[in-house]
Amino acid sequence: MPRSPDETDAFVGARLAGRRQALGLTQVALAKRLGISAQQIQKYEAGTNRISASRLSRIAAALGDHPGAYFPPLTEADSVEDSEAGRGLSVARFLTATTEGRVVAESFPLIRDRAVRQAIARVVEALAAPG
Repeated sequence: MPRSPDETDAFVGARLAGRRQALGLTQVALAKRLGISAQQIQKYEAGTNRISASRLSRIAAALGDHPGAYFPPLTEADSVEDSEAGRGLSVARFLTATTEGRVVAESFPLIRDRAVRQAIARVVEALAAPG
């Protein structure tokens, strides 16, 4: 039976996907930079495969970032599940669970016009409203 992604693994994967997309890189392009398969990047981003510390360090360097940027901020009073980041992670995981959701998640940040992004967000919100 496949294991469910750990919350932290999924959070790190979502941050990785966001950074990669913000830089306009495909999974294939990042995989080539790292000398691994695009499928492995996909598994990291989904949180189904854990990223070792050494691999995360190499990924962060390839994306011009530092490894700590991929972890959720924690305080003693918060856990990942109770934090706003943890709730956002659940939404991100749900969004990227379907092919259509992944297309939206990958394409939306590439829309340069902020007004267009806002209009799309309003349309999606209206379509998703109950009843």
